[in-house]
Amino acid sequence: MTQKDAPPRWDRRMQQRLARGEAAALGELYDRFASLVHSLAHRVLGDERAADGVTREVFAHVWEHPDSYDPKQGPMRSWVAQVTHRLAVQRLRATESAALSPGGSGSAEELRSVEGKVRRASVAARADYIVHSMPAPLRAALELAYFQRRDYRQAAADLGVTEDEARRRLRLGLQLLSTAHDAGTPRGHGGAV
Repeated sequence: MTQKDAPPRWDRRMQQRLARGEAAALGELYDRFASLVHSLAHRVLGDERAADGVTREVFAHVWEHPDSYDPKQGPMRSWVAQVTHRLAVQRLRATESAALSPGGSGSAEELRSVEGKVRRASVAARADYIVHSMPAPLRAALELAYFQRRDYRQAAADLGVTEDEARRRLRLGLQLLSTAHDAGTPRGHGGAV
C-alpha cells in the first residue's frame, strides 16, 4: 500500500485499540459515530426505538469483530455506516416479514412490497449519509439550492463565491448525491462485514 493509499492514522490506531480490547477505544468510537449510526438506522427503520437497538447492535459488532474492518477498503466511518445499513435492513426485513402473517410466510406481492420498502429506505439512508459526508462547501451549496430554493447566482452571492464556483459545487454535490441510487455498498468497500 502506497503512502497515498494509506488510511488515516486515527482509523488504523482505533482498529488496533479495539482489537486489543480497549474499552476506552469503543467509547471514543461511540462518541465519534453514534449520531451517524443512529440517524442512518432511523432513516432506514423510521422508528426511534428500533434505531436505538440497531445502534447498540452496531457497536457490539464493532467491539466483537474489529478485524472485519479493512483499512485498505476505506475509512472507518464508511465501514461503520456499512455495518449500520446492513443491520438496519436486516431488522427492517425481519420486522416487515413478521408483520405479514403469523406464520412468517407472505404472498409474493407482500414480499415484493417489503423489498420495495427496504430499497427505498436504503436509498434514503445512503443519500443522507452522502450529504452528511460531503465537504461543507458542497453541502452548503446544496442546502441553499434545495431548502432555500436558491439558483446558482443567488447561492454564489450567499456563499461569497463566483457563479462558476457555485455551479461547480452544485454540480459536484448533485453528482455525489446521484450515487445514492447505486445498488450495493459505498464506493471503495467490499461486501463482507
